[in-house]
Amino acid sequence: MSLPDTMNAFVLHAHGDMDALKYHADWPMPSVGPDDVLIKVGACGLNNTDVNTRVGWYSKAVTAATSGDGYDAIDDEDPSWGGAPITFPRIQGADAVGTVIAVGANAPSDLIGRRVMTDGWLRDWSDPMNRDKTGYYGSERDGGFAQYTTADHRGVGVVNSALSDAELATFICSYTTAEGMLARADVGADDVVLVTGASGGVGSALVQLAKRRGAVVVGMASGAKHADMAALGADALLPRQPDNLKHALKRAIGRDTVTVVADIVGGPAFGGIIDVLARGGRYTCSGAIAGPLVELDLRTFYLRDLTFTGSTVVPLNIFGDVIEYIERGEVKPLLAATYPLSELHAAQTAFIDKTHVGNIVVVP
Repeated sequence: MSLPDTMNAFVLHAHGDMDALKYHADWPMPSVGPDDVLIKVGACGLNNTDVNTRVGWYSKAVTAATSGDGYDAIDDEDPSWGGAPITFPRIQGADAVGTVIAVGANAPSDLIGRRVMTDGWLRDWSDPMNRDKTGYYGSERDGGFAQYTTADHRGVGVVNSALSDAELATFICSYTTAEGMLARADVGADDVVLVTGASGGVGSALVQLAKRRGAVVVGMASGAKHADMAALGADALLPRQPDNLKHALKRAIGRDTVTVVADIVGGPAFGGIIDVLARGGRYTCSGAIAGPLVELDLRTFYLRDLTFTGSTVVPLNIFGDVIEYIERGEVKPLLAATYPLSELHAAQTAFIDKTHVGNIVVVP
């Protein structure tokens, strides 16, 4: 088929504030490698990694909470999720959904015309679970904030669903991240799971996916968002920062401890969160939007036989599992807002403000 030479794309040209992201109506079309598919993007979701990479928050030189503004000082050696520099210019956007319109020589031709979701994780397919060889879509490779994008054919999943592209774009980063956290913490039907930041993309995914596993779920979010959280199946809802978390839990579920904490917030509340873990409890973390530096009493950690797990690069099966949950209707999208791609600045500002519930998506 005849393809244009250029496309619309939002491109990151440096680390910094929103001005580092620039809209181009004449950006070169991506080239299709032998293992690639070319995707006409239907929608692309926003996530914290896009913001954190833009501002350089992953650098150990930054100790503040996540922010949409650039920082005065970042270390050029470790500004990305993987602790290494990224190459500019870069098209971000890990949560791309669209239709395959062309394939490289080594990619299956029957993918043409199929609707696909991109797996955020870029694998070395000769050693796919080697985390040291793993990259991220929109970080180490151009992503979906454009009319067209490419991906390795082994890093896309065909999805058969009546959901719109925008609805499907709410799932990718949030639900694979959440499912990875729950898998690492081995959450099951006997667990009581406390979810921090429960109204955001990953938080709302944690609520649905922990309920899918049969756990009792307690969500922490601002009161204005509790009705939406209840609709997702949360068994109990607490304020974002209760005055006394143990007392709040006791009133809500009849006990003052939980077996699992699924945390994406961190920050000053960390100590109180850890203190409600029951003996033998598990803490799993995949974010620190309230601040990366926390204080931990090691006596709580070792005397209660706690297990801490960090979760970033997920096992290979997680992406496919999430697609199956979608196709079987076991999870539902929480689309907070849709913006034209040309209004990515406004979309990301709304995302950073955190007044929404679920995920925000841009559509080319």
